[in-house]
Amino acid sequence: MRFMVLVKATAQSESGQMPEDPSAFVEMGKFNEEMVKGGVLLAGEGLHPTSKGKRIRFSGSQRTVIDGPFTETKELIAGFWIIQVKSLDEAVEWMKRCPNPHPGQESEIEIRQVFEAEDFGDLQEKIPEVFETEKKLREQIEKK
Repeated sequence: MRFMVLVKATAQSESGQMPEDPSAFVEMGKFNEEMVKGGVLLAGEGLHPTSKGKRIRFSGSQRTVIDGPFTETKELIAGFWIIQVKSLDEAVEWMKRCPNPHPGQESEIEIRQVFEAEDFGDLQEKIPEVFETEKKLREQIEKK
């Protein structure tokens, strides 16, 4: 099972401030190394603040580009990991070992399961060409 672990943003991360204490980077590096050695880490990165980003709003056939920053800090993401483990419980156990993503502040991470082909059940039988194309695309991505 794959999970995306979302590190929620704070006012500090949204302002673009890096942690002042370099030990925060050292501790997070050690945690990432543990996940690599444990064979669970597939990807993980921090994100620039939303002031450097954009959103695209979809309304029918219309597309509207909205410049950052975005206001609801508690709804924003400062970084992520993608991990592969056997269960949600295992994902929770790994993330409980994570150093505080925002040292000196209250922090929160969210764990969400990534959909796999088997999660779509009967839909695969109704539109097999879509799932076959998706499988081929994933294979191409893995080759790069």
